[in-house]
Amino acid sequence: MKTISPLAKLCAAGILGIVLLLSMDPVSAVVALVFELALLPWAGVPARRLLRLLTPLLIAAPFAGLATLLYGRGGGVVLAELGPWVITSDEAGLALAITLRVLAVALPAVVLFATTDPTDLADGLAQIWKLPARFVLGSLAAIRMLGLMRQDWQMLRLARRARGVGNSGGPLAALRRWGNQAMALLTIAVRRGSLLATAMEARAFDAPVTRTWAREATFTTRDGLFIVGAALIAAIAVMMAVMTGAWNFVIS
Repeated sequence: MKTISPLAKLCAAGILGIVLLLSMDPVSAVVALVFELALLPWAGVPARRLLRLLTPLLIAAPFAGLATLLYGRGGGVVLAELGPWVITSDEAGLALAITLRVLAVALPAVVLFATTDPTDLADGLAQIWKLPARFVLGSLAAIRMLGLMRQDWQMLRLARRARGVGNSGGPLAALRRWGNQAMALLTIAVRRGSLLATAMEARAFDAPVTRTWAREATFTTRDGLFIVGAALIAAIAVMMAVMTGAWNFVIS
């Protein structure tokens, strides 16, 4: 996976995401998810790191389905009554479809970009797709700052605890402490962003000349086949949904 161009990964994730968002049926999502899970061993990501990356997704997807189950538009056979909530068969089917679709759409994006170096992606966007260098380099600098923000949050938490701002109090006190820490982090981020922008201007990152690049970005036949494979998976998922009669185009 690491030998695939970042642009090919971006195109593959985009194709799968766009196609899977065209319908709200569970069949196409299951088919795409089966292919994606079958290809995970070749992703080149260690199992422990992969589990850590997928943990937020595995938590968010069921909650998306639960919200649909409880607050979706009713219809069909009543399956259960839980206080103010009346769960019907249509709501249950839609909740299942949304849960599977969230997993199928987000899984390739998480895995593909976990194996992508932001610098390689920026090189491809600027050299192959010919995007403006100022936009590409600014985005790359912002991505690089995310890791520093995570470290800043940890240091702020330790500093506040060292000053006696502990975890005492109820939920409201904890929420207030979280808000104060978030505001401090925002202040640090704005200051660092201003310094970074000044430094980039001083180093002529926005010079009105043709820019050169330290590494040449390439797009090979393997990258093209990778995109074709993603399109084939999306086509098989749609075909299976149409053949089973489950296809439910969202715009119709």
